[in-house]
Amino acid sequence: MLYIFVVNGRADFVQRINDDLSKQLEGCTIEHKTYVTTGVGDGTRFVRLYCDLHPNEEVCFVACGGCGMANEVASGIIGETNKYMAILAYGYTNDFIKYYPDLDFHSFEKVLQGELHPIDAIRVNDSYAINACHFGFDSIVASEANYQTEQGHSKPYLRGIIKGIFMGRFNKIKVVADGQKLNKRRMLLCTLANSKYVGGEFLCAPRAKNDDGLIEVCLIKTMLLINFLRLIPIYTKGEHLEHKFYKKKIAYCRAKHVEIKSSSIIEVCLDGELLPGTNFTVDIVPSSVNLILPKN
Repeated sequence: MLYIFVVNGRADFVQRINDDLSKQLEGCTIEHKTYVTTGVGDGTRFVRLYCDLHPNEEVCFVACGGCGMANEVASGIIGETNKYMAILAYGYTNDFIKYYPDLDFHSFEKVLQGELHPIDAIRVNDSYAINACHFGFDSIVASEANYQTEQGHSKPYLRGIIKGIFMGRFNKIKVVADGQKLNKRRMLLCTLANSKYVGGEFLCAPRAKNDDGLIEVCLIKTMLLINFLRLIPIYTKGEHLEHKFYKKKIAYCRAKHVEIKSSSIIEVCLDGELLPGTNFTVDIVPSSVNLILPKN
């Protein structure tokens, strides 16, 4: 099998990743190539084009980067039968791999010895997520966090939260899951999860399974600022679904189809990338990504 290492082309990543790969690939007998991305979305474009041009070739695309890079590679192999994906984790945060706390996504050797485990993907209009889709307060936080990361600031999500507190708590967004209306008025935030974590530390979907053919839907209603501030550490630990006080502030379900509607343009965050719009159709795509998990 051919291994293609798809490397995040950001200036602060590419040299470090290439140096690391050169050391680990020295003397290695596997057939391999390296591709360095040129910008956001280029990883998906490259992977899709390669799959189209080599339909019968067995290939494992190794995403070298964070959540965004993993998302781009996964989006490129959706539905392919003889194309696989593995992850070598780099970057500031990689929420997706936290789903597998006992596996080492930094070990080149263990990745090469890994085993196949097909996982679901979430389709949002014409885009995909393998970790989570979130919006409202969450996407405002993500937007600011992305900006802070680009500026090289520490604790980008903490800075995003501060902005979200002032600008992201009263969102006029309607959410319908499998025909059920989850809210009538304004909402605080909503996560549509395939995995468990967002923002590097927030256990947003503690019950999520990435291979059950269902989206984990959690909508949190708008609340007083003091109640929201008290919710943050509870939400971080993933205890919000069981909390006696906050359970009544949450609409929770599992669904296969979700509709998101807003009268004004909002941003929906897909694995760290922001998708603007007013209407979004969300569906689960079962067992659509051939993920290679590192050897335990």
